[in-house]
Amino acid sequence: MIPELLGVPPAGGPQAELWLGAHPMAPSLVEGKRLDELVSGDPEGIVGAQPVAAFGPRLPYLIKIIAAERPLSLQAHPSRTQAEEGFAREERQGISADAPHRTYRDSWPKPEVLVALQPTEALWGFREPAETYDLFRQLGVQSAIDVVKALADETRSPQDRLAEVFARLLRLSDSGRGIVRDVADAATGVDDDGRLGHFAATARELASYHPGDPGVLAALLMHRLTLQCNDAIFLAAGNLHAYLRGAGVEIMANSDNVMRGGLTPKFINVDELLKVIDFAPSAPALVRPVEQSPGVWHYPAPAPEFSLWRVEVSRRPAELPATALGRILLVTEGSVHITSRADSLPLRRGESALVTAGERPRLTGSGTVFVGAPGLG
Repeated sequence: MIPELLGVPPAGGPQAELWLGAHPMAPSLVEGKRLDELVSGDPEGIVGAQPVAAFGPRLPYLIKIIAAERPLSLQAHPSRTQAEEGFAREERQGISADAPHRTYRDSWPKPEVLVALQPTEALWGFREPAETYDLFRQLGVQSAIDVVKALADETRSPQDRLAEVFARLLRLSDSGRGIVRDVADAATGVDDDGRLGHFAATARELASYHPGDPGVLAALLMHRLTLQCNDAIFLAAGNLHAYLRGAGVEIMANSDNVMRGGLTPKFINVDELLKVIDFAPSAPALVRPVEQSPGVWHYPAPAPEFSLWRVEVSRRPAELPATALGRILLVTEGSVHITSRADSLPLRRGESALVTAGERPRLTGSGTVFVGAPGLG
């Protein structure tokens, strides 16, 4: 999806993410110059005085394109306090920032909003534990039922039950991982259009890509949801999630702190992940965009580091929001012109641009543009 969006040939391997921002691990280039260096040279002029006062001389948000042809890793992100403490600890331990076993790559949290660009399947948060236990019971794999039986103990809080079972699943021994195969085999025989059918389909799908991975069983504790184009979800600190299929625009705090919990060959720090996850069961809820002016839709989220808009440009020119803040524009459909007092820049699908604080450009043409900015303004 990403090469097609950019209009370039595929690179020959998986391309799951495209970053637009100033994270020092992979900063974007603006007219050949690193964006993080441009920001450090004139933070208030590029980002804006208010976010610099709040967050220091840096761009506080990062935009990504996420593309999943197959399930991406099960993961969660830390709060600001957890990130600061974890980063400081690993710095004291002398772990290189790019080491495979590094858990905290920076000292920032990573709340996120994802807006789907096409139908997108995702795992999000935890089901009520009694409901999940009932689904395992209906599937009928006794070894799995034995491992998750604490989900049915209603003398304990839902959080405690989920935390115990989740930890037990991720710490299954090599012999115990045969349970994953038994669950996948049992799921193959399920013919049901209801909850059990969706539960079994998730088990089959994940096990086909990750046979024997205990993350498959951990994922079965979670909600599965389908996002249609322009649907959005918010991922707070501690929210366990995974993208199974589809693509979208993500905006997040400017961080690369990812705690993985399975469905990946990458490093998994189970102890740290258990500290970060919020085990409170909750039903997934969409972020409802608000039309602020004709064709300009804002996706509200409780994160001070970022704001996100979708601008549908058609017959009338569109004014860019957040004029006091530094913005990044990404065109996902059509082509537009962005015109300021001094310049006019054509942008086609897959292209992006930086708009510095204080500029008041207009968009003309026909297309869809996502606009990211600091959350203060």
